[in-house]
Amino acid sequence: MASVPVLSADKLVDRHGRAITYLRISVTDRCDLRCRYCMAEQMTFLPRAELLSLEEIALIAERFVARGVRKIRLTGGEPLVRRDMIDLAWRLGRQIGAGLDELTLTTNATRLATHAEALFAAGMRRINVSLDSRDPALFRHITRHGDVTKVLEGIAAAKAAGLRIKINMVALKGLNEHEVGPMLAWAGEEGHDLTLIETMPLGQIDEDRADRFLPLPRVLADLRDRFELVADDHSSGGPARYWRLAGTSTRLGLISPLTGNFCATCNRVRLSTDGKLHMCLGHEDSVDLREAIRTGGLAEVDTRISHALDLKPAAHDFRIAPGAAPAVARHMSVTGG
Repeated sequence: MASVPVLSADKLVDRHGRAITYLRISVTDRCDLRCRYCMAEQMTFLPRAELLSLEEIALIAERFVARGVRKIRLTGGEPLVRRDMIDLAWRLGRQIGAGLDELTLTTNATRLATHAEALFAAGMRRINVSLDSRDPALFRHITRHGDVTKVLEGIAAAKAAGLRIKINMVALKGLNEHEVGPMLAWAGEEGHDLTLIETMPLGQIDEDRADRFLPLPRVLADLRDRFELVADDHSSGGPARYWRLAGTSTRLGLISPLTGNFCATCNRVRLSTDGKLHMCLGHEDSVDLREAIRTGGLAEVDTRISHALDLKPAAHDFRIAPGAAPAVARHMSVTGG
């Protein structure tokens, strides 16, 4: 009888001494929207045969949990366009309390109304919703064809199902900057959190990102003139810095990869939909876990995860300048947000 390989349980610590406790998994590179800062209007997606199967994603994720990952976020593309996404949520949800502290999701919410109750039943307690405008015409322009009504219905359904909601809003100069204040006020009224994000140079798009780059320190200064914001030491496990909106339960988070580098405390790695383990969003280096699990099984997956930790860079190298090429060729939808 063949011997069963003894799998390593070594904790995940990179060469810079940072403990890796957070895994983001892109379950698909496909999306039902085409946000201008994220995608080109005409996208070429990966053939379905090149995607990790549900079983492969679950097995790889379970190895990360066994080695110290405490939080998993499912992302895309739009994760809810993948037919077996809820089955994956149920499978990973069984790890909560058995090594995993939290399973979460980032979604554009166009299909959330259908799936909100199932996500809660699978063990999720909070989700992120990408929403850059509540104005129907502007939302349609940013997403190229989206219907904000579906998104707002999805958010309402998630709230009714018991999910805590954080709105992710990419701050875009000359496009939605006038909506940041109203979005924060609305979040406060609804009991949602709001995180603002600087646009990131990932993948070739049809526009120059420098035209839309809005530095978040400037946005924060404007908001503090209009709202009572109190510094908050809350941490969600990600890179955001937080303020609390006085008189509400709402937190305002800022993710500023260009104006406020947060790499010194990076605790994340990302598994792409085609099985590549990316150690940094802003670098091309990756380790192939799809090939590992298909040819060498979980023992080889463990070996390559350990190798990846030795490759994780100290910091990303994002920059925004007119005409500058993106930091990496792959789009955010491949790696996951």
